[in-house]
Amino acid sequence: MNQLVVYYSRTGTTRRVAQAIAEVLKCDVEEIRDLKNRAGVLGWLSSGMDATLKRLTKIEKPEKPPELYEVVIIGTPVWNSTVSTPVRTYIVEYRNRFKQVAFFCTQYGSQSNALKDMEALCGRKPVATLMLRRSQVETGVFTDAVRQFYMQITR
Repeated sequence: MNQLVVYYSRTGTTRRVAQAIAEVLKCDVEEIRDLKNRAGVLGWLSSGMDATLKRLTKIEKPEKPPELYEVVIIGTPVWNSTVSTPVRTYIVEYRNRFKQVAFFCTQYGSQSNALKDMEALCGRKPVATLMLRRSQVETGVFTDAVRQFYMQITR
């Protein structure tokens, strides 16, 4: 079964998890490229506002067509308890091309609707989910969780 890890990362935390998942699964990986500048404090503020208002953004066309993969593994940072705007846009634009999906999120806090929001946006139940706190990623204490996520995907 071939898989694709697709993710957006503003600070690098979600990127680190995406790379770990791709390494364990030995699969392709692609970063979602947002055309809006989200750097710095102003970028952080506008990102939170965009997520809260469930706005879409302009993203670069992906190099890897999701329809070529059995499972598309989508990763997002949690912005204001929901899906990041670039990932929301990717799902809305490509959801009809997904065969199966799995989701992972990185977040500061402990409460989030991001996984439920991703499921609703895709219109399908994921084969696996993974929610990690930023502190787990920063300290490297997430490898066991990635292995469990891997086991859910490959069953």
